[in-house]
Amino acid sequence: MGQGTEPRRGQAYDGELGAAVARAQQGDEAAFAVAYRFVQPGLLGYLRGLVGDDAEDVASDAWLEIARDLGRFRGDGAGFRGWTATIARHRALDHLRRQRVRPRSSALEQDVLELPGPQSTHDQALEAISTEHALELVRGLPRDQAEAVLLRVVVGLDGPAAARVLGKRPGAVRTAAYRGLKRLARQLGVESVTEEAPRTLGEST
Repeated sequence: MGQGTEPRRGQAYDGELGAAVARAQQGDEAAFAVAYRFVQPGLLGYLRGLVGDDAEDVASDAWLEIARDLGRFRGDGAGFRGWTATIARHRALDHLRRQRVRPRSSALEQDVLELPGPQSTHDQALEAISTEHALELVRGLPRDQAEAVLLRVVVGLDGPAAARVLGKRPGAVRTAAYRGLKRLARQLGVESVTEEAPRTLGEST
């Protein structure tokens, strides 16, 4: 299977992931290992954006909880990625609290505007974001933008699923992801685009 679990391609493998999860719920350990291989790269990238070098430790804690509660999960492959991201996020926030590092509060206004985004900037930012350097830049974004970008791009969740993980409206998450990607594109020097192609990230609310 090799690099088939590359995070941004995650959605293409949701059928196989869902089948593996179903088998794992029946006690198939090999199937659980398959599900882990599908999900872990994106989950680890998400956690690196939240807790930096402690991501491996937090991921281990998250997978212990995922394995323990697997029987309670209901859903398909995409749902499993959202469920595991929610667990990982809770473990990451617990970890930050233990370190007495308070997560940055969201500066996102509640009455956000739906903003159009130049698609080419978005695509180029996505390509660059797989690098360690880009993950460091993501960590420097306002927290709402960082989490939205990580969930959408690195974990590969759609807008509504990312919104469920964060407990926010899809429109707010979409706008935060757009703003975060736009800022990243500027920092990565890929903003050589026009302001046409009014596309928003994700689906309409």
